[in-house]
Amino acid sequence: MGSHGSGQAATAQAGAGPVHVVYGGTFDPVHLGHLAIARAARDALRATVHLTPAADPPHRAPPGADAAHRARMVALAIAGEPGLALDARELRREGPSYTVDTLRELRREGGAQAPIALLLGADSLLGLPDWHAWRELPGLAHLVVAEREGSDLDARLPPPLADCLEGRWTRDPADLAGTPAGRVLRLHQPLHPGSATQVRRALASGGDWRAWLPAAVAEHIRRHGLYGVTVP
Repeated sequence: MGSHGSGQAATAQAGAGPVHVVYGGTFDPVHLGHLAIARAARDALRATVHLTPAADPPHRAPPGADAAHRARMVALAIAGEPGLALDARELRREGPSYTVDTLRELRREGGAQAPIALLLGADSLLGLPDWHAWRELPGLAHLVVAEREGSDLDARLPPPLADCLEGRWTRDPADLAGTPAGRVLRLHQPLHPGSATQVRRALASGGDWRAWLPAAVAEHIRRHGLYGVTVP
């Protein structure tokens, strides 16, 4: 995302422009559930969703596949898919992969008034207080939370997080385009039930792991023998 330049006219255009949506994660591996969330956000916000693989996630065990393979699998999964793009910036950055650093970088590139949104699942939102510099996130970007209809998200919010997000919630995607950051959009969509943990469990047990994945990703795993898959 390039710079919008300076001056009042440029600032007004930035504030009224499309939302830059960041969808971070280890994508270890990227699966149909990830794509369902990305497509739902793309359609609701009418914006490109940038899938941004983490290089060295500081809050979990090392990924099962290295960064190059995980980025390649994302590229294969979204090939030819309108409105979905790969952003490999975190793989080029040294040190731990902190979301706040990515959002700071995007804010520098886009300017103070550019609408930026961080897409994350409900479980990731609940774990936000464990993230590095998490209180800075609403000041840098909107949050778009993918949750199932009928979820008990409100009741499960830790008190510090509930306080931080008080007054920020919205159900109108248009609220995100008019301001640079600070709102929290509930994205109620029917989501694919898969998770990366379930995929890796199926891979380890020899179960039907291909059913969870885009065909091109499954073939990449088979061809390179990732996650312990035996190449015939």
